[in-house]
Amino acid sequence: MRAGVLVCLVLMLATAAVGHGQPALKKITFIPQWSPQAQFAGYYAAYEKGIFAKHGLDVKVLRGGAHKPSSELLEKGEVDVATIWLSTAIQKRSSGVRLVNVAQVVQRSSLMLIAKKARGIRRPEDLDGKKVGLWGDDFRIQPTAFFKKYGVAAKVVPQSYSVNLFLRDGVDAASAMWYNEFHTVLNAGINADELTSFFYSDYGLNFPEDGIYVMEETLKKDPAAVCAFVNASLEGWHWAFDHPEETIDMVLKYMVQANVPANRVHQRWMLERMKDIIIPSGSDRAAVGVLKKQDYERVGKELKEGGLIGNVPGMDAFAFTCTGYVQK
Repeated sequence: MRAGVLVCLVLMLATAAVGHGQPALKKITFIPQWSPQAQFAGYYAAYEKGIFAKHGLDVKVLRGGAHKPSSELLEKGEVDVATIWLSTAIQKRSSGVRLVNVAQVVQRSSLMLIAKKARGIRRPEDLDGKKVGLWGDDFRIQPTAFFKKYGVAAKVVPQSYSVNLFLRDGVDAASAMWYNEFHTVLNAGINADELTSFFYSDYGLNFPEDGIYVMEETLKKDPAAVCAFVNASLEGWHWAFDHPEETIDMVLKYMVQANVPANRVHQRWMLERMKDIIIPSGSDRAAVGVLKKQDYERVGKELKEGGLIGNVPGMDAFAFTCTGYVQK
């Protein structure tokens, strides 16, 4: 009996010694730009499956939302890392906020306009004179450029985060995210072949959306930790896409904890569409997370022409690529 206790004590001391010799995990506070949903599944997977810890990080994942703008929290130093739309980030950088894109996770825009074919809308030109529901702020940049490109004078109607106005024929066309509101419309009983879908990315207006951002000071202080977060997050996304059902279980758990209405079918759709826009068909998985120069210049050009920024910030200062980064 005494020998057994002695052996256990030795093992406990040995384990403690090994743990004591390991470097402490670096603490990072992260916030996505919205409430829990499959749009952020890769980050939840990286946390839940210990991927962040494997990369030497102790990550605290906060809840985003309408009253917690991720870009503002990052600017104020209340978080270390945030997901932000590329268009928002360029505007911030142009105004003097020294944030840096360290990974462009979403490569393809999922913002779109949807219209019912029964209302005679099949081409962009058919939107002329029609009532079109648009969200505010960044969500108006692409449709404004789209209307200008096709000479459309639409009657803009402010749109809430519900598609009820569209379902009740209060507008002829409405804004939607492919991974979210579009599926809500389908679930309401409208078939996809009854809709005309205008993906801005199909009309030369691809605006990559969710990217990972840090402040310039954070990057300079500890580029290794920043790149560890990027690499762990991308690994988390790959894991999520390879294990969809377990990933949806995680997402639903986070949604319930945040008192957000949770629907498994809808979250499965969202996860599948996130894969489509993070790893577009025909793309190389190794290229995931890289901000392409042509995408950056396209978004900057439209922001400038729309009078939303004075000058397009230099991309060299705006973006940092962690691929191949070697700690000095």
